Amino acid sequence: VQLQASGGGLVQAGGYLTLSCAATGRTFSNSTMGWFRQAPGKERELVAIITSRGRYTNLADSVKGRFTISRDNAKNTMYLQMNSLKPEDTAVYSCAAGSWNRLFNSEADYWGQGTLVTVSS
Repeated sequence: VQLQASGGGLVQAGGYLTLSCAATGRTFSNSTMGWFRQAPGKERELVAIITSRGRYTNLADSVKGRFTISRDNAKNTMYLQMNSLKPEDTAVYSCAAGSWNRLFNSEADYWGQGTLVTVSS
């Protein structure tokens, strides 16, 4: 599986962005997927995770109520809808594929290149 994240950019606090993660390969629809972010000087953080059919999701406490993770297996694409953005959401966001447990341990079978999200105050 090859992954490519897109949709980042510069937005004012309170604004919104939608990130996309496009996947190639046959195993996307069988893979649990996750969004990670890494801010300068900070460790990588799991932001959101979704199972292969989208039945189960989990969001980090810091983004609950503001972010939504979803996927469209027909399009081999995963999304992260980010609302009410805060300056502390500024980071490089990356998508990844792997098992639920591995993703929770910040491990993955496949990583995509990141996309930068900058939230100005």
